[in-house]
Amino acid sequence: MSVTTPVTTTSVSAISAPRLVLALPHDRAVLDGGWWPRSWESATELPGLVLALSERHGRIRHLMLNMHTWKSRIRRLTVGPDLIRIGWFDTLDPALLVATTGRDLQVDLLVVPPATPTAAAEWAMATAAAPTNLRRAPDILAGALAPPRAAAATGSDTYAVWDNEGGSTSVIGACARDIGFGG
Repeated sequence: MSVTTPVTTTSVSAISAPRLVLALPHDRAVLDGGWWPRSWESATELPGLVLALSERHGRIRHLMLNMHTWKSRIRRLTVGPDLIRIGWFDTLDPALLVATTGRDLQVDLLVVPPATPTAAAEWAMATAAAPTNLRRAPDILAGALAPPRAAAATGSDTYAVWDNEGGSTSVIGACARDIGFGG
């Protein structure tokens, strides 16, 4: 008995341009960029992403996503002449998508939830693509979606707690604040 897995085929003309910010080649720090899908429908959102990634990295052969985040879990996707295998993982962070290219390069992308406000989503994607970024995907999303701090609203020094709790205003302390610790 054989079991067939349905393949989702997408017409190139039906694909919408993805909201995607990629790091410059060779500028990757932790992530290769950020992607902001318009919905959690994998068959609708993934073809445009695959085409955009193919322009930069060549053929995409495999995508890995969190299984609890997306509404539908297609197993294979045909985009143009390419067949892309899609793996759904319980342990993969929902804020991360991993693509594997035809040359076995791994492309790690921040996935910004579709309902994220525009300013927060754009900040998160730009942060993920920045060559100086040292944050992982869930930390970037937490920073983008966190409510504004009371200190920012009152105009008080946001680093006062850091300095008062043994933090340093030296170069090391400044570097720690710049990457998101103590602030």
